[in-house]
Amino acid sequence: MDKELLAERVEDVLRQAGFSTSDRCYLRPRSFDLAARKGDLFLLLKILSNIDGLNEQTATEVRRLAKHLFASPILVGEKTRDQYLERGAVYFRYGIPTLSLNTLADCLIDEALPLVYAAHGGLYVRIDGTRMRELRLERGISLGALASEIGVSRRTISKYEVEDMDTSVDVAIKLEEIFEQELIQPVDPFHPGNAVEDKGPVTDNILRLLLEIGFDVVPTAQAPFNAITRTKHLVVLTGVSKFSQSMLKKARLMSSLSAVARTKSVVIVDGETKLECIEETALIEKRELEGIDATREFEDLVAEKQNK
Repeated sequence: MDKELLAERVEDVLRQAGFSTSDRCYLRPRSFDLAARKGDLFLLLKILSNIDGLNEQTATEVRRLAKHLFASPILVGEKTRDQYLERGAVYFRYGIPTLSLNTLADCLIDEALPLVYAAHGGLYVRIDGTRMRELRLERGISLGALASEIGVSRRTISKYEVEDMDTSVDVAIKLEEIFEQELIQPVDPFHPGNAVEDKGPVTDNILRLLLEIGFDVVPTAQAPFNAITRTKHLVVLTGVSKFSQSMLKKARLMSSLSAVARTKSVVIVDGETKLECIEETALIEKRELEGIDATREFEDLVAEKQNK
């Protein structure tokens, strides 16, 4: 199916699972297509018919945004190369967990996490090495005997038990048959534990004003906003723009995203504007920003504009 239809079906799955969703990101360039939340689970979703269309630069930005918005990045697709994604398997594209539409539905609607993940060479599973060792010792099975029975080395069995080394589906099934216990552990695509991403330098002069006030500023390159501006207690989706029709569209989309992300939303206007707010996005003129000396003053100004 084409991307538009796939996106509609992703939104249907999210609604059925009880998620609130943002407007779809329609401004280019865009590193993600949709934000969705249910309770504390906040997702940034990229949607592509062929997952090979996601490049490393975009994936890096999605991971960076997810880190600073306390979100989980997810890629939803249909194919990789000329093969359809397997239902019940998690793939990874530049470190982003990747699911088929059906697998997404299984996870979110039926609360059935995948048991299999795809990597170079095939499909693999994670086994509970600690539990496997306990069962082996309880039954008096030696490393050598177990290794011989399933056709691997003693060292491999030891790695399963001590290092939680993953294994093939066939080996895992043999182990479960031998011990008559479930040893395969689910793969949670929503808590992948990605490495921390470098936030990059702040080169925009207006964003640098926010740095001087005391904010941590994470610039973006492919998002509907120009930066994530934050303190320990405040996160702001921050845009920088001259007043224009495209700025108004950006402000509306930012408002929708901030509602789901549970953040504030602000556009710094390089020039003048008679508007105080576009939906929930506060508009602050550059000259107003230049008169602010502390993050608290900025927060108070945003609240004042949103309440007018």
